[in-house]
Amino acid sequence: MNARSAGVTLAIVQLLLVTGIGLKYATDRARLPSGWARTVPFDPSLPIRGRYVRLRLQVPLSAAGPTAGTVARVRLAAAAGRVYAVVDSAAGLEAALDTANGEPVARLSDPIAFFIPEHVPDPSARARDEELWAEITLPTSGPPRPIRLGVRRDGALQPLDLR
Repeated sequence: MNARSAGVTLAIVQLLLVTGIGLKYATDRARLPSGWARTVPFDPSLPIRGRYVRLRLQVPLSAAGPTAGTVARVRLAAAAGRVYAVVDSAAGLEAALDTANGEPVARLSDPIAFFIPEHVPDPSARARDEELWAEITLPTSGPPRPIRLGVRRDGALQPLDLR
């Protein structure tokens, strides 16, 4: 095998791998539950962080559980386009339980990363009257996967165009 045919073979293998991953995510988005969740953006202050925004999900608890200020295992579920948390000791996600606006919420311990194009300004920099939300897919195991970001202002959620 000469260098040219080896290069073409490698390019085809890489194309198949990327296409397979893209098809898996497209299938997951069509088949798995998804919904919107409020996020709390943060920056780990690393000089080389790439073009992504790190987000911590803050979702309402579905029922009264352990008291605020504790850490519990939760699983995420979606209903009516919103994501909520259910305390479940067998679940794989850890969250700090708290209250926000008098309602019980779960703040997931592990952040998710949302990758953004180079030319787009940082979407996590919002005005005081705006909240950053993320539409996420809920896989059967592992962390949630972000699909897109949106901004909630005056009670209305508007998806952001980050193309």
